Amino acid sequence: MNASIEQIKKVIEQDRQALLTHPLYKKVERLDQLQLFTEQHVYAVFDFMSLLKTLQQLLTCVQVPWVPVGTPNTRYLINEIVLGEESDVDEHGVRMSHFEMYVKAMQQLGASTSGIHAFLEDLQKGIAIHDVIKKQVAHPKVQAFLEFTFEVVATQKAHVVASVFTFGREDLIPEMFMNLVKELSTSHPEKINPFKYYLERHIEVDGDHHSHLAIEMVTALCGDDVHKWEEAAEYAKRSIQHRYQLWDAILELI
Repeated sequence: MNASIEQIKKVIEQDRQALLTHPLYKKVERLDQLQLFTEQHVYAVFDFMSLLKTLQQLLTCVQVPWVPVGTPNTRYLINEIVLGEESDVDEHGVRMSHFEMYVKAMQQLGASTSGIHAFLEDLQKGIAIHDVIKKQVAHPKVQAFLEFTFEVVATQKAHVVASVFTFGREDLIPEMFMNLVKELSTSHPEKINPFKYYLERHIEVDGDHHSHLAIEMVTALCGDDVHKWEEAAEYAKRSIQHRYQLWDAILELI
């Protein structure tokens, strides 16, 4: 593996391990606690899709008339990831994005989707994202998590966005949490199974195929530029720290 990629992994390792052993995972034991978890975590799923589409805008042409943008390789990498994230299949083979799959799973769980729907409705009305965050998201740490994401988007630096997307969003659901969901699915199968499917599908797609594509994308975008690699590492570290704060917020609510 690229030495610079390995360096980023070293920079973030301590924060990543802290995140994967966050006390939140041991506190989610009941269905009502899982419902509360999803009501806040859904913003991280929205955030993931926002980073994804930012990369597509930066690395491909999304305007008419069309002109070639970037390199064919980075175009392929991001378009391949977008295909899987924006038009995957649910457990019944129905096409939908991972975000829509998550919201559907929340509804099946009995979790409230009123917050995320009000959030999206304000965005569809054309209200600025920062105003929507302040209006619709109550917890300051969840607000900070989202504000950081759109700080990253505002850089319009493809290597920065790609690093946050790759190292701050992938492979951050530990096995212990999956085991909890599996246990709950035995007692509440009709409620839990769609959420269990979402997690398994997300880990299967993102933890394997998409993670390799994303790392290749970061490598291509940073190239031989030392400053870009330093920025990529800095933002990757900050993104994991903000995810930790998101987990803190959910733990406080539970």
